[in-house]
Amino acid sequence: MITLGVIFGGLSVEHEISVISALQTINAFPAFKYNIVPIYISKEGEWYTGPGLTVVANYRNMKKLLSWCDKVYMTPVRGDFNLYRYKTSMFKSKVVCKLDVIFPILHGSYGEDGSLQGFFEMIGIPYVGSNLRASNIAMDKVVTKYMCKAAGIPCVDYIWLTDKEWFEQKDAKIIDAEKIGYPLIVKPATLGSSVGISKAANREELSDAIDLASKFTNRIIVEKMVENLQEINCSVYGIYEKCFASVLEEPVRTGDILSYKDKYMGGGSSKGAKISGAKGSKMGGSKASGSMSDSQRKVPADLPCETAKLIQDLAIKAFREMDASGIIRIDFMRNRNTGEVFINEINSIPGSLSFYLWEATGKKFVDVLDEIIDNAIKLSAEKKQLMLSYDQNIFAMGGTIGAKGSKR
Repeated sequence: MITLGVIFGGLSVEHEISVISALQTINAFPAFKYNIVPIYISKEGEWYTGPGLTVVANYRNMKKLLSWCDKVYMTPVRGDFNLYRYKTSMFKSKVVCKLDVIFPILHGSYGEDGSLQGFFEMIGIPYVGSNLRASNIAMDKVVTKYMCKAAGIPCVDYIWLTDKEWFEQKDAKIIDAEKIGYPLIVKPATLGSSVGISKAANREELSDAIDLASKFTNRIIVEKMVENLQEINCSVYGIYEKCFASVLEEPVRTGDILSYKDKYMGGGSSKGAKISGAKGSKMGGSKASGSMSDSQRKVPADLPCETAKLIQDLAIKAFREMDASGIIRIDFMRNRNTGEVFINEINSIPGSLSFYLWEATGKKFVDVLDEIIDNAIKLSAEKKQLMLSYDQNIFAMGGTIGAKGSKR
């Protein structure tokens, strides 16, 4: 049986969404095949494990929940895949368990951006999803646009700036943005879930929008708003050599842009996001995971067949260009009048892992999970065949090395 560590939570404004995604995914795993070890990262950056973490109702009282859990950590030692307890007793071993594979289900900073992936690469443990480089590309909207433009994937006109440039060169940056032409969309370059995003139809709104975005990140992107906008999302899973595109979805928004409420709280419904698992399954006698699939959307999207095929092809192209793996979701924008399609952003760990898109495509979510875990083990084995260092010692080759590295 595979011991699978599912990591979620994290130091991110998308913390709660990560919890929902992770619990919904945990709920989908077959108990006979995986030994699931939930690993929750608190908003303070502390790691915890315990069975109580798999029940969503427990998160209403975090102090009580964490009192039931063990505080844990992993070491940065290559080959050490153990999960350790901070505190032990005569009844508890220092080692909680040895992990076979890590499944990070974190959204936003310090999780989806490559931070944890770099740690996993360093210790050599197999992990599900995109590598450090691909995760970082997806997380940074500016870098995403550079990659897409180089690959011939259409993007809207944009500029980007830092928060320091904004506060030191406001007038110049406003003029640069206005060359694109109103209306504009302003976004934090390194966040998701529609956090900090605003529309600007004039100079005053533009200034306010950049001020807002700068509260969340030091890199801000200002781009042309697509008129007669139709938003289309496509999920892709697999690895470079073998990947698949899902059916397309069209999120239903309540305003000019898809908001945080539209995505996660049913378009601002007073009831908020429905707490349910995939297929309504239960865990521990109570429904255990929230589902982003409950927000309003059309699946499949209302599109001509040739346009749907174009978007799916572009999604696979982007997946391969960034060398992604696991499950990602790529968001597109389409002008209903002209039919033009533009890539919007890439989510290397999408909400709910886009399970509803795969089930609509005719693939069971549990089968998709099995495949991406198998891929993680396969990719890790392939990396171990690569040469990481030369079997040479330059210090034993004669001569001496100066303090700054110059040969004497």
